[in-house]
Amino acid sequence: MSIIRPRLTDFHNIPLTQEEVDFAIPFIDEDIPLYVDPFLLWKSPSIQDNSLHLLITNSFNHLGYLFTSGREKEALELLISASECNEVGLGNSKSKTGKKIGEKLAKNILSPFTLIPELKKSGFTHFEEIQLLIDNFSKDRVSDIACNFIQSFLIDFTIEQSEKYGIPIEKVTLNNIYNPKTYMFSEEVTDLPVNPETQSPILFVPKRWLKYIPWINTDDYFTDYYIKNIHNPNEGFPDRVKLLNFNRHNYDIVKTYTAIKEKTFDNCKNDPLYNQIPITSAKRKISTITKLPTGKTDNADRKYEDNVCPLMASLFYPHLDFAQEQSRTDSGVQIRDMIFYNNITSDFLKEIYETYDCRQIVMELKNVKEVKQEHILQLNRYLKEQFGRFGVIITRNPPPAKVAKNIIDLWSAHRKCILILDDSDLKMMTSVFESKQRNPIEVLKKKYIEFTRACPS
Repeated sequence: MSIIRPRLTDFHNIPLTQEEVDFAIPFIDEDIPLYVDPFLLWKSPSIQDNSLHLLITNSFNHLGYLFTSGREKEALELLISASECNEVGLGNSKSKTGKKIGEKLAKNILSPFTLIPELKKSGFTHFEEIQLLIDNFSKDRVSDIACNFIQSFLIDFTIEQSEKYGIPIEKVTLNNIYNPKTYMFSEEVTDLPVNPETQSPILFVPKRWLKYIPWINTDDYFTDYYIKNIHNPNEGFPDRVKLLNFNRHNYDIVKTYTAIKEKTFDNCKNDPLYNQIPITSAKRKISTITKLPTGKTDNADRKYEDNVCPLMASLFYPHLDFAQEQSRTDSGVQIRDMIFYNNITSDFLKEIYETYDCRQIVMELKNVKEVKQEHILQLNRYLKEQFGRFGVIITRNPPPAKVAKNIIDLWSAHRKCILILDDSDLKMMTSVFESKQRNPIEVLKKKYIEFTRACPS
């Protein structure tokens, strides 16, 4: 597949934006850099989410019961089985394959059940508190354990969403389905989407459960609670090991911190996969861009790219999902492109998809006083495969007449469309972005209409 940073929906040629679906669209080659935060299920107004949170908590506490009642081996095997969930594809793995924990760490994770009487008696209300009690228990383990305990729900959710959007599913065998009635993992044959490259089953995860950092986490505990309320300013800060040891011996303090987090649950929000920059930031960036000199003086070209990339990604969202920046070297010169998924969210995007086979839109940045023919040829070389025959150059000034004519000639000879956005277009888009009366992408559509009118009939 030649798509840049391909998603499952791109592979199946299903034009969906991340904005319009309830689940995080999986990437084929890499993980989604977010995690399931069980606290979002606890605070959710959905009774179903609350029930799933209870299932997660009870399942984890059952491990503690086994661990403290002479069934240590059984508890460790279950925790190791629950420690990795590759099917959801969350985290930072580039290989989409994580590793389960070892027996030593598993034993350490369950040790608070024996060290802290309150946990042995009543268990956790939020099992992610483990992060505050032992070392090497990170947010990805919280997420994977939660996902494994509710895999049955995720299977049903994935099938439902696949049928809703026409995403192909096929028969697969899952080896790690948790049964909350028997407290056991077992094998199950079902129908799910698969990764087209690895044939591995894929589970969708609701967006409303995802965060970059769990609501209850060690950094927040240390910075916003421990230092302000517990730490003696006449003493040095404890290192991580000492802090965790302190927490294990003073679990009531951890419980107080958790109670505060529960009371402030209104501030706990899921993290979107993409955030637009604020309007004030957009205005600051367009002001910086228009004041920059052309060329490379004082790294103006780099500053131009650094400001244009986040600005354009925000202006085009949610009509175009930003795929990634891509740097390359052309004749010894470093060039940065922006790549967007063409989600066919408007008649204009549908037209360039159908007319120019444009599945992804490439935009090349040029901080030059005048666009020249060589710049057109550079972009032209990229107009194939997933980019089809459509591309955009973002530069400082309108093209000279001879370059504009060459672009039309290129269309006449090869039916390729290259649009040029200059500073005035970016200003207009930012103004539209601020007013919210129309969509900034309509400026690109306007340039396209002007281009088509200039082409010979």
